[in-house]
Amino acid sequence: MGYILIFITAIFVNNVVLSQFLGICPFLGVSKKVETASGMAAAVAFVLTIATIVTYLIQIYLLEPFHLAYLQTIAFILVIAALVQMVEIVLKKVSPSLYQALGVFLPLITTNCCILGVAIQVASGTYAAPGLEHNLLTGIVYAVSTALGFGLALIVFAGIREQLARVAVPKGVQGMSIALITAGLLAMAFMGFSGVNNGLQKLFGI
Repeated sequence: MGYILIFITAIFVNNVVLSQFLGICPFLGVSKKVETASGMAAAVAFVLTIATIVTYLIQIYLLEPFHLAYLQTIAFILVIAALVQMVEIVLKKVSPSLYQALGVFLPLITTNCCILGVAIQVASGTYAAPGLEHNLLTGIVYAVSTALGFGLALIVFAGIREQLARVAVPKGVQGMSIALITAGLLAMAFMGFSGVNNGLQKLFGI
């Protein structure tokens, strides 16, 4: 049951973008079209999951045993950068159109605070895992759930922005202004899922 709670919490209640405000750059920059947003969501999901596994192992078997915890941020960024380079090479060969559409935002995954933030949360065990022991499996579940939450928020937001592009938006709030207003309303909508999470915890006595 704890894994289900992590899944629901990471996607809906503590959404990495709409609640924790991590990964705002790609959320605003790559959300004009659903197709581009889907590609970015897939790329972030891959990098986030693999980076979480690798950084967790580095933290447990290298940084902590040798008392090098102060190098955590630098080590994690290097791992993420290497994974992003791998994704960039694969996308360039497999889907050149998506590679061109993502543009500068693909290399920016390297400094995407969403990926780095989740990696640090999993490595330090600060994420919510009621009734579960903090280990690699729990961290992977949290990372995958967070990636799904990021993708859901990004694609929904992109769909809304596509619809907004077809209507007459008042001149004073055109562009990024209406995008930020929409993001705020979307965040408020996701807050409604907190009741579902609390209800499940009470139902199963967690």
